[in-house]
Amino acid sequence: MPTPSNPLYFDFRAARRVPETHAWPGLHEHPVVDGGDQAEGEEDAVPVVDVGAADAAERVARAAEQWGAFLLVGHGVPARLLARVEERVARVFALPASEKMRAVRGPGEPWGYGSPPISSFFSKCMWSEGYTFSPSSLRSELRRLWPKAGDDYLLFCDVMEEFHKEMRRLAGELLELFLRALGLTGEQVAGVEAERKIAGTMTATVHLNWYPRCPDPRRALGLIAHTDSGFFTFVLQSLVPGLQLFRRCPDRWVAVPAVPGAFVVNVGDLFHILTNGRFHSVYHRAVVNRDRDRLSLGYFLGPPPDAKVAPLPEAVPPGRSPAYRAVTWPEYMAVRKKAFTTGGSALKMVSTAAAAEHEDVVDVELPN
Repeated sequence: MPTPSNPLYFDFRAARRVPETHAWPGLHEHPVVDGGDQAEGEEDAVPVVDVGAADAAERVARAAEQWGAFLLVGHGVPARLLARVEERVARVFALPASEKMRAVRGPGEPWGYGSPPISSFFSKCMWSEGYTFSPSSLRSELRRLWPKAGDDYLLFCDVMEEFHKEMRRLAGELLELFLRALGLTGEQVAGVEAERKIAGTMTATVHLNWYPRCPDPRRALGLIAHTDSGFFTFVLQSLVPGLQLFRRCPDRWVAVPAVPGAFVVNVGDLFHILTNGRFHSVYHRAVVNRDRDRLSLGYFLGPPPDAKVAPLPEAVPPGRSPAYRAVTWPEYMAVRKKAFTTGGSALKMVSTAAAAEHEDVVDVELPN
């Protein structure tokens, strides 16, 4: 629990109940269905894409259009590296509170330790801890956590730099798959990349998540329902499931299976805009477990702050106008903040008159 010496720290391990500060109403307004092998029908089975398969682009297209997310396998990131990443992430959250609080994220700061950044928009607290950093400033940022460096610092930095290298390679491959999934030929993909330089300028952010076991998981929430703001996100989750995707008609939450070695890929809002709404961003949330802790790592990719993101001409149907206006990432985040406070849709706020032709891809209401 918070103490006078640490008023910002909540000791999840000491909690014997879920306090009102962490109790979320309306969590069970929609049913939860299994999205793995036990899915009742094909419409609830989370799509799986093998990077190296001959039909990978077609599978990406279907998944991005129908779900906004999919499980990615065959990606070539070594399993031993992923195991080392998970081990180092677990060590971060196992540190004493006094050490973690050295790196606490201040108001308006993008990097550091604390509650999920999205939590600032809500009056209730989430049942989780997080740490956010940029791979480009990894070694300087993590000195806040380990001011004397040492073995844990060096091992964490080494494994994260190796992971970052692998993920940038994979991000380039997935971007090409996404562009091919739009129906572009290899020559057109090369032309888009030459003009926009999307792959070469994408920025990366890493967010580590710890969802401690919870005495009453029906009242608590690890991460509120939201869409990611950037291009796309790779999620590495431990073998304790907890990620859920929102699906409509009928409204329901689909539990993403914890598949060893697989990444969950989420389409973000700016990619939704880039593809003119054809590949839609996905609402997702994280629930907690009564008996086991859960870890996850989000590797977020987006444009540089000064880059204008607008629908690709290749994604706009002939004879139609783009459905969204051009925005930078900071401009979109300001719109998103307003949307959170008013209960509206950030995508709708940046839509154009032509968006009326794409009503099926503009979400207006945030699910519980």
